[in-house]
Amino acid sequence: MEIEKVVVGPLATNCYLVTQNQKTIIIDPGDEAEKIITACKGKKVVGILITHHHFDHITALKKIEDYFQVKESLQVPDFNYEIIKTPGHTSDSLSYYFPDEKVLFSGDFLFYHTIGRTDLVTGSNVDMQKSLELITHYPDDVKVYPGHGIDTILGPEKKNFNLYY
Repeated sequence: MEIEKVVVGPLATNCYLVTQNQKTIIIDPGDEAEKIITACKGKKVVGILITHHHFDHITALKKIEDYFQVKESLQVPDFNYEIIKTPGHTSDSLSYYFPDEKVLFSGDFLFYHTIGRTDLVTGSNVDMQKSLELITHYPDDVKVYPGHGIDTILGPEKKNFNLYY
């Protein structure tokens, strides 16, 4: 699996291009559709995944859907991943776990040495605690690709979970 990060928009949102067997999924087309389209040159885009529906993760969604003639969906054929409901930052927050590669796309649920804000509309401290508890059951060596900032590894992040609540 090849993972390419394209940082877009005023909030420096991480948009990911995940390619496997000559097929590509776009995760969180947050803004700058033309930049994403250019980064996809020569790729066969077969799906779009969204971690949550805040503007900085979906502003380019419609243009990307129209350009590649694909729709946002939860299931994309030929890709093996688990959809994990991780509410807390938003009520619709999802993370995508690719077990064969031990890779997690966490959106704004989990970042390098911190977690997503819970004080925005539909955010919830209680839900965030439950989501953190849920994610502790995943392997420590999972690589985490967050919605903003740098990548991290799940194990070291788990050690910080008790600091958040």
